[in-house]
Amino acid sequence: MAAKKAGSGLQQYVLRLYVSGVTQRSQKAIANLNSICDEYLTGNCDLEIVDIYQAPLQATQADILAVPTLIRQLPLPTRRILGDLSERGRVLMLLDIKKKAEAHGKTATKRRQQKRA
Repeated sequence: MAAKKAGSGLQQYVLRLYVSGVTQRSQKAIANLNSICDEYLTGNCDLEIVDIYQAPLQATQADILAVPTLIRQLPLPTRRILGDLSERGRVLMLLDIKKKAEAHGKTATKRRQQKRA
């Protein structure tokens, strides 16, 4: 499986979000993930949302123990993130969309300047 999209140079993301019905927490996770995909992965994201009530076998096969759970299948390595994905900086970092410093809104230079002060 190729993780790079032909000709674009950007990595193709394959994401699967497991939710439980139309609960507030599930809806928040869907909204947060859609926002991240729209802003950072436009055209480079294959997103599937799986309701564990409608597809319990699929959830069992993926070893889903809590919801919402986001699984990044590509690019490798596979990653899992639990929760409603509201901590955007953390989610971006864990998905390898942004580096740690960028995800927290700071550059290495800004951090060094803050330590000196």
